[in-house]
Amino acid sequence: MFSYFLIYKPFGMLSQFTREGDHATLADLDFNFAKDIYPVGRLDADSEGLLLLTNDNYIKTKLLEPRNRHNRTYYVQVEGEITSEACQQMADGVAISINGKSYLTLPASASPLEEPLLPERNPPIRFRKNIPTSWVSITLHEGKNRQVRRMTAAVGFPTLRLVRWAIGKITLADFGTDGAKPGDVWEVTGEEVRKLSL
Repeated sequence: MFSYFLIYKPFGMLSQFTREGDHATLADLDFNFAKDIYPVGRLDADSEGLLLLTNDNYIKTKLLEPRNRHNRTYYVQVEGEITSEACQQMADGVAISINGKSYLTLPASASPLEEPLLPERNPPIRFRKNIPTSWVSITLHEGKNRQVRRMTAAVGFPTLRLVRWAIGKITLADFGTDGAKPGDVWEVTGEEVRKLSL
């Protein structure tokens, strides 16, 4: 029997169950997952947001196969006031370094965003009074290592906070009547998960 879970991965947690150094892992979530449940893809320890866990290998393969190009949307807090020009550059594709080699990102969607209603990060972002911050929404259908951070840096706006807001058509807003919180776990149906790949 297949099971599907969406979690709001907290900042500082590894996207795995195996211990590694002092980092928190998925095993620290307040939920007893079956031993055959694994994350589909990953979020870096310093990133937050939606992560899918399942034992359905077909779904795993479908969502991770680059040819299927499923969308993932990130809400990104950057240093400085993001410009429409910088968003257009990211939408068109920018050159980033992957394993020491130059890589041109695929066309994406990027637009300025009003500050979203999100839980405070723990620990909080360290603000500098003389440097403003702003938010941008970026939707990708590829997932190179630390791609979003590399993209915003390439256009002159370093990432301060990175939250995966949506996978496919499912968003953090879809869960919880009082808003999703880091560490939350939701069991979802196969039908809901199929929205991820539309």
